[in-house]
Amino acid sequence: MQSEKRTGYVPKLRFPEFLGEAEWKFVPLNKLAKRCTQKNRSGAITRVLTNSAEHGVVDQRDYFDKDIATQGNLESYYVVKKGDYVYNPRISTRAPVGPISKNNVATGVMSPLYSVFRFDDSNNDFYAYYFKTTGWHQYMRQVSSTGARHDRMAITNDDFMAMPLPVSTPKEQQKIADCLATLDECLGLASKNLSELRAHKKGLMQQLFPAEGETVPTLRFPEFLDAGEWDVTHLSELIASLDAGVSINSGDRPAMSDEFGVLKTSAVTNGVFEPQENKVVSDAAELGRAKELVQGDTIIISRMNTPALVGANAYVETDLDNIFLPDRLWAAKPKPGTSMRFIACILGSAKGRAALSKLAKGSSGSMKNITKAEVLSLSIMVPSPTEQQRIADCLGGLDALITAATLKFEALKRHRRGLMQQLFPSMTEVHE
Repeated sequence: MQSEKRTGYVPKLRFPEFLGEAEWKFVPLNKLAKRCTQKNRSGAITRVLTNSAEHGVVDQRDYFDKDIATQGNLESYYVVKKGDYVYNPRISTRAPVGPISKNNVATGVMSPLYSVFRFDDSNNDFYAYYFKTTGWHQYMRQVSSTGARHDRMAITNDDFMAMPLPVSTPKEQQKIADCLATLDECLGLASKNLSELRAHKKGLMQQLFPAEGETVPTLRFPEFLDAGEWDVTHLSELIASLDAGVSINSGDRPAMSDEFGVLKTSAVTNGVFEPQENKVVSDAAELGRAKELVQGDTIIISRMNTPALVGANAYVETDLDNIFLPDRLWAAKPKPGTSMRFIACILGSAKGRAALSKLAKGSSGSMKNITKAEVLSLSIMVPSPTEQQRIADCLGGLDALITAATLKFEALKRHRRGLMQQLFPSMTEVHE
């Protein structure tokens, strides 16, 4: 593809075979599609669909793991056929003006709060991708408001159906749809690979560590088959220090990511640590100490946060010069002979997180904390230092594969977002 000098409604990127084609037009939605207002009068259709900002149109039972709508009260719901489009006026961070998604599931019914429409041309995947861009958001903001509810857009049916949509030749629109569909296939494979790696690690950990009530693991490396039982000890026997971070004078404090198990400052994108510089601390001494806490083999443990994050922990293998550890996190350092990656695997497992969470105290339902003494007294089952390191190296290799797969997946998503924004023209970028 090549960049093309724009003189009207044309995208920033255009496939070579279309560079000499006519400029694009913007046509009202009501000229391309019709609203679908058929009600489920007989109540014969019982499949209830919902339009999720993240997953698009999905079966309600699969999405919520239960029926939200009352099955006996579906007569007022709209019938949504496969191939129809649905607008959900509920706004969110992921969908700031609400999502529009194509129903690729099956015929079902949806709440009358949604707007349903059907394109005259059945070859319309081009618009399924367009609605994943932000090109139509400005129009929605201009003709609608949040109304009485701050989380829902208020827009009339006429204004919604007057939304201008980009139109090119059918051949060019199909080319764009095919290109993005191929990218979706690549994303699907990358996502599957990442999920399989994570599942493999989880299953492997369950076998490399003794099960409840056992003293030896199910799976053991050959050189340790006759090494005997694992020993029960306290965390205080394995780590040399457990130090809290320093007070930081900043509204954007570092925090622990429960999902990805990594420390973050301003942001964590799918497990990728992105340090942020220029944090403000009270003096140079505190700044130096904050950096020292995360130099070398370290485990970061959250001691105070929402209940879901109490005890969240992350292994820091290399020095992080731009990290400022806040006082609600601890930095644990190892004693000689202790593999901190091994200890991090134990504390980061479902069993380890549960044990740490049980130590949480506090009267508030939204904020609890654990004490240093309680963490140090935590009982842990460990093998010899040599076997610890062998297990840590094995799981560390898997972590490297998971990190690489995560980076690839995120790179594909960024590429897809950027490409989509350039393959469709914007009404705000017209040049005479």
